[in-house]
Amino acid sequence: QLQLVESGGGLVQPGGSLRLSCAPSGFTLYKYAIGWFRQAPGKEREGVSWISSGGDITNYADSVKCRFTISRDNAKNTVYLQMNSQKPEDTAVYYCAARRAVIATLNLNQYNYWGQGTQVTVSS
Repeated sequence: QLQLVESGGGLVQPGGSLRLSCAPSGFTLYKYAIGWFRQAPGKEREGVSWISSGGDITNYADSVKCRFTISRDNAKNTVYLQMNSQKPEDTAVYYCAARRAVIATLNLNQYNYWGQGTQVTVSS
């Protein structure tokens, strides 16, 4: 079964940083655009960022622009989300997802494979 595995979540203080990783199980990522999404308690899942299959195009939600950076290392078959200057409102379960295409959007319905999520809590 094709799936993704997220790691790197945890508890961080406001203003702190975390780096999430996303790696596939059962396939390679280089033909897929990858997105990061998050879901806070009682809220709908929302798009955070995506990166093209080649890594040359990225896009961010306004809420994380200039604070989060998405990147990928196709040689390591891994996508990353570097989260800096974190705020309490960043608290959520973070998911990565893969779309069998060069580019993507923040529309979660476009994605073919999902991970189980990793919890990020921003609190003092």
